[in-house]
Amino acid sequence: MRKSYIIRFFLIALFLLAASAASFAQVRIGISVGFAPPALPVYEQPICPAEGYIWTPGYWAWGPAGYYWVPGVWVQPPTVGLLWTPGYWGFAGGVYGWHAGYWGPHVGFYGGVNYGFGYGGVGFCGGTWRGGVFAYNGAVANFGGVHVTNVYVDRTIVNQTTIVNVNHTSFNGPGGIDRQPGAEEMRYANERHVEATPNQVQHQNFASQDRSQLASVNHGRPATAAMANVGAYRQVAQQHAQSQPISEADRSAGRSYNPNNREANQDQRVANGLRSGQMTSGEAARADRTQSRIDQQVHNDRAANGGKLTGQERQQINGEQNAASRQIYNEKHNANTVRPNAVDNREANQQQRTAQGLRSGQETSGEAARTNRNQAGVDQQVHNDRTANGGALNRQQKTQVNREQNQNSRQIYNQKHNNNTAKPKPQGRGGR
Repeated sequence: MRKSYIIRFFLIALFLLAASAASFAQVRIGISVGFAPPALPVYEQPICPAEGYIWTPGYWAWGPAGYYWVPGVWVQPPTVGLLWTPGYWGFAGGVYGWHAGYWGPHVGFYGGVNYGFGYGGVGFCGGTWRGGVFAYNGAVANFGGVHVTNVYVDRTIVNQTTIVNVNHTSFNGPGGIDRQPGAEEMRYANERHVEATPNQVQHQNFASQDRSQLASVNHGRPATAAMANVGAYRQVAQQHAQSQPISEADRSAGRSYNPNNREANQDQRVANGLRSGQMTSGEAARADRTQSRIDQQVHNDRAANGGKLTGQERQQINGEQNAASRQIYNEKHNANTVRPNAVDNREANQQQRTAQGLRSGQETSGEAARTNRNQAGVDQQVHNDRTANGGALNRQQKTQVNREQNQNSRQIYNQKHNNNTAKPKPQGRGGR
C-alpha cells in the first residue's frame, strides 16, 4: 500500500514538473502565425505599486484561441541591475514570428515597436539602475501617491528614442515597423539573458484563459489593458474564466485566418508613404494597380472555390504580395520624395479606409479591388497634372481631384455598409 502511494506521489510530482516546464516553454518557444497581430490598444499606465518595480508593456500573444492581450504590468526584476527587453512579432518568410522577451543588463532590440511608457521603439527611457537602486524617469513613470525617492526627469531621451507609430502597429517587417537592430542592440543580444520570471509566466497564462482578452472577442480592445501587479490581474482573470470560460467556438474563431489582413497591410503602407512624402502620387498609382490585381485575383479564386483559397492559391497570392511589398519598400526608399500636402493626405485617407475595411471584414477583396483601381486612376491623374505644371496643381485641377475623391469616398462607405462581408478562414500554427 505504502509502495503504491509513493509511486503515485512520484508520478504526480513529475506531472507538475512537466506542467511548470510547459509554462516556461510558452514564453521561450517561438510561435509563427499566418496573419498579423492586431494594433496595440491605447491605455494608461497604472500607478507603480512600490519602489523597485519595473514596467513591462502589454503585448499580443498567441494561444489555442488565437491572439489574446497580455496586460501591461509592474513586476519585480529577477535580480538587481537587470532591465526588461519586450518580446515582439516580426514578419519574415510569409509568417509572423514571436521573439520572446528577456531580462538583461541592457535593453536590446524589440522590433522598433513603440509600446509606450519608456519603450518607444529603441531602448528604455523609463528609468535606470544607480548603485543597486532603480531610479525612475518622472517624464514617463506613473507614481500617483506612491512615495518614490529615486526620481529624475529627462524628456530629451524620451524624444530621442521614440519611433512615431500613429497606427499603433504591433509588429516589425513589411507592412509594419521598418527598422533593423543597431550595432549596440546586436551587441546586447550576446549578453547574458534571463528569461521571464515565474510571475510573468503566470501573468501570461492567466491572460490566455480570460475570454475578454481574446482579439476575436474584443476586436482589438481588451477588457483589461494594464494592471498594477500580477496578483490584482489574477483575481480578475479567474473571475472572467469562471463566469464565461473560453468555448470551442471561441477557439475556432480565434484561429481564423483572414487573408485580407495582408492586403490591408499593403494599403496601409501606401497610406503611410503618401503622408510622409516618401511616395509620390505616381508611385502610389503603381502600388494601387498592383494591389487591385491581387485583390481581384483573391476574389476570383474564392468565387471559383466556394469562398475559400486552396493551399496553392494562398502560396501564389503570398508570393505576389511579397513582390508588391518589395515594390512599396523600394519606392519609399528611393530618391523620389514630395513635401507632405493636403492632396496626398486625402489619397492616404482613402487608402487607410480601405485597409480598415479589409481588416474588419466590412470590405471584400473584390470591393477593395474596385477601390484600389479607382484610387490608382486618381493618383495617376494627380501625378500627370503635377508633371505638366512643374510639380503643382492649379485650382481647377484640385477641384476636379477633390470631386473624384468624394466619389471614391462614397463608394468606400457604401461597400463597408452593404451586406457583403469577408468571413475569415482557419489558419495559424506554432513551432520553434
